[in-house]
Amino acid sequence: MSERSVSKQRRDKRWYTVFAPEQFDRAELGETMADDPEKIVGRTIQTTLGELTDDQSQNNTKLIFKVTDAGSDSAYTEFIEHELTRDYLRSLVRRGASKVDATITVLTTDDYRVRIQPVSLTTKKADRSQERAIRRVMIDLVEEAAEERTFEGLIDSVVEGRLSSAIYAEAKQVYPLRRVEVQKLSLDARPAEVEAEEEAAVDVDAEDVAVEDD
Repeated sequence: MSERSVSKQRRDKRWYTVFAPEQFDRAELGETMADDPEKIVGRTIQTTLGELTDDQSQNNTKLIFKVTDAGSDSAYTEFIEHELTRDYLRSLVRRGASKVDATITVLTTDDYRVRIQPVSLTTKKADRSQERAIRRVMIDLVEEAAEERTFEGLIDSVVEGRLSSAIYAEAKQVYPLRRVEVQKLSLDARPAEVEAEEEAAVDVDAEDVAVEDD
């Protein structure tokens, strides 16, 4: 490709300002370049909670957004992931203590499927029955949180630390805890995707019944 062609392509491209969802006050996430707004849709952009809140103490929390719409000189996103940095997670682990984690997939009241991974860190080494009891508390409270909240409400509960605080308050009665965190939350499926999967499952069940009748 000639230098003239490359130069023309660059001239045809324009910068788009990327914004967070309304839930995050439409904060500016950055900029991205494209020659067609449709080419921006599907792109992801990563930032930290600290950058959004102007609080450096929260830079250990990564947030990932995905562009869902673009036009004029702006691009708009949806939230897809919250994750603690590896360095921060490693700093929480202490020798001679237990790290209890779990992966729970839940459905919110507005039918978003979400995967949540809480982690509890004890002050000293817990035995297996205590670790199982702590894990049970985490699972129960995450499922309860999803049953009572919309997708946005569940994200707020995680980002603001309310879910981890609730787990800490109950799980510490099983064994003394030093810290509870939600190490990762990710969007697994949107309502339309969940509905499509359920319809496909019903169709498969119907086919099985038809085969049995034959």
